[in-house]
Amino acid sequence: VTTVSPTYAEEIQHPEYGYGFDGVMRSRRDHLTGILNGIDTDEWNPEADPYLPQPFDAQNLEGKAAAKRALLDIYQLPVDEAALARPVIGMVSRMVDQKGLDLIAAMADGLPALDAAFTVLGTGEARYQDMWRTLAARWPDRIGVYIGYDERRAHLIEAGADIFLMPSRFEPCGLTQLYGLRYGALPLVASTGGLRDTVVDASPEHLADRTATGFTFTDIDAAGLGWALTRAREMYADRPAWLRLRDQAMRTPVGWEPSAARYAELFSDLVR
Repeated sequence: VTTVSPTYAEEIQHPEYGYGFDGVMRSRRDHLTGILNGIDTDEWNPEADPYLPQPFDAQNLEGKAAAKRALLDIYQLPVDEAALARPVIGMVSRMVDQKGLDLIAAMADGLPALDAAFTVLGTGEARYQDMWRTLAARWPDRIGVYIGYDERRAHLIEAGADIFLMPSRFEPCGLTQLYGLRYGALPLVASTGGLRDTVVDASPEHLADRTATGFTFTDIDAAGLGWALTRAREMYADRPAWLRLRDQAMRTPVGWEPSAARYAELFSDLVR
């Protein structure tokens, strides 16, 4: 029995995540394996992405700055010096409770206090679509929303955002946070499932040993999300620390090679 992350393999052995199969999973735990998904590193490659104004990588980030300008422009947000100095928080998501939209709704009035811009792409429940439309109407210079899906916008959000928001209540693996790592949009995620396995929190310990790649929160509620957003905003103001963190994130392996090796090892063991 395989699933798509080590943490999720543990979570589905408990009633909260097992949905009636937790007993079956516990009885099979010796035969249960969690192996992370990878991403298509050809399709999601900032060095050769046709949707971006210019290429970039961890060594040359001029293209990321150009992507930020293009992202703000396509969402009709200000592109002046002050706007470019603020962090852009991007989100590409289904607008449902599972993806943490209820957490955002509970703290929505506090979003402008972060002094950041938001660029949002997705569809889902009408109440959350209306929430984002209302927020964009109230703060048209800070919040841009596109209800629907657009491939170019999805790539521009990953490339142009400074922070990628993914506060899922549960997430077997997740891919968009992996795109964020590769494109230098630091993931801000709930500590669950594959998000916990792929994003290393910017705690003092992990900053010191240079393993940090983003921001996580373990109390999956509005207060936990607000705490993580505030931490990310404060760190963004410390430019040397932010640039080191972004560099670490962009150098994180996110392709299929390690996972494919794990599957090959598993199948070889089964044959033996």
